[in-house]
Amino acid sequence: MKYEKFSNPILIVIVIIFIFFTYFPHQTKSTEVGVRIIKWSPFVKKGVVEKVYAPGATYFFPPIINDWYTFDAKLQNMEMTASTSGARHGKDDLIFKTIDGNDIALDVIIAYRIIPEKAANILQNVGKNNKELEEKLVRPLTRNITRELFGELKTEDFYVANKRTEKAEAAKAVLNKLLEPYGVIIESVLPKDYRFMEAYQRAIEDKKVADQMVERFKSEVKAVVEEYNQRVQQAQGEVNQMIAGVDGEFMQEKISADAYYQQQGKIAKAIEVEGIAEAKGIAKMVQALNSSGGETLVKIRLAEALQGKKIYLLPFADSGNIDLKTTDINDLLRTYGVKQFQKQ
Repeated sequence: MKYEKFSNPILIVIVIIFIFFTYFPHQTKSTEVGVRIIKWSPFVKKGVVEKVYAPGATYFFPPIINDWYTFDAKLQNMEMTASTSGARHGKDDLIFKTIDGNDIALDVIIAYRIIPEKAANILQNVGKNNKELEEKLVRPLTRNITRELFGELKTEDFYVANKRTEKAEAAKAVLNKLLEPYGVIIESVLPKDYRFMEAYQRAIEDKKVADQMVERFKSEVKAVVEEYNQRVQQAQGEVNQMIAGVDGEFMQEKISADAYYQQQGKIAKAIEVEGIAEAKGIAKMVQALNSSGGETLVKIRLAEALQGKKIYLLPFADSGNIDLKTTDINDLLRTYGVKQFQKQ
């Protein structure tokens, strides 16, 4: 009897429906977080459940009186480029004007992720999934802010990587300030290729060619200047060598002159000493001659000097000439003849 009651089909259906409504599985993948909305319940308040349903788990609650939404919390890359491989098929790059008025197209990649704890806030205020979040909030806001900040650059600034990086960091800071309250974090703003309008692009290419020619001319001038400097240095080296040689010769001559001067000084000193000694000797001799025995000494020396000499006496007149009147001419001629013969 009991078995028959349990096998009642209506009861079985009711049990199955009860189990289905009570234990219906809701899953989150390894990178997803879940958000539950209670549509009706006699036990709890209906609305969005603030609880965050963690990734990689299964949760059981009735399906009809509850809504279930998941958001992927992994890093998302939104490519806004001119190629078809971006977030949208077709041309999707940013087109704007630089601060100096030139049109430019810029490819940008926005890397972002949701804050898992704010998944319920995203569901309430933005969208039901990642695609709606991107289309309604992330995409329009990032495009506007990125265009605005990169539009502050001059045309030539786009050639400088550091200036592009500075604007990318500025855009990241502004976007995080705006998006964090909604539960979105911008990890990076990465500017890629940039393109100018055709006419301006052609002018830029012409300028590049002209710049290359200028650089080539600069290199040639630099090479000539370097060659000139090398020659100047070489000539300077030769001059320095000549100066060093002349200085060496000068020093040698100076040393030699100093040695000669010292030598002559010594000789002069010796002559001076010798002259003083001789002068002293002469003075002593004069002193001796002036004494009482000096006259006798002179006579002795005179006698010694005249010893063996023939002496001839000739009469001289008062005028200083020979007095021929009192002179024996024959004897005088004989005397000079003898002397002349002796010389021959």
